[in-house]
Amino acid sequence: MTPEPVARMMAGDLASNTLGIRVRTAAVGHASAAMTVTETMVNGHGIAHGGYVFLLADTTFACACNSHGPVTVAAGADITFVAPAHLGDELVATATERTRYGRSGIYDVTVTRGDEVVAEFRGRSRTLR
Repeated sequence: MTPEPVARMMAGDLASNTLGIRVRTAAVGHASAAMTVTETMVNGHGIAHGGYVFLLADTTFACACNSHGPVTVAAGADITFVAPAHLGDELVATATERTRYGRSGIYDVTVTRGDEVVAEFRGRSRTLR
């Protein structure tokens, strides 16, 4: 069952919903979401634009760090693209909380296509007062 803060956040997330991002699982400190690469997400090289891969990872990160309840936002994030994604690919992002300290946290997100890693993302969160 999706934690209520995550369900509420996703219900109001027009960007993620418009792109068809679906939360697969969410629990305290963890989340998984999926997205299919559509025609409008492919760049001039015929591969998924990195910004869309980042957005999937960022949404999944948001689900994991907001699972605790208080509104939490990104303080920063980095991504490493490992393999290209293509039109029609089903991408799955899995977020895991690494640590929380004070109002801050660190989360790792792996984006895959089947068994293949497409990207690795590290997000730094900050809980709002």
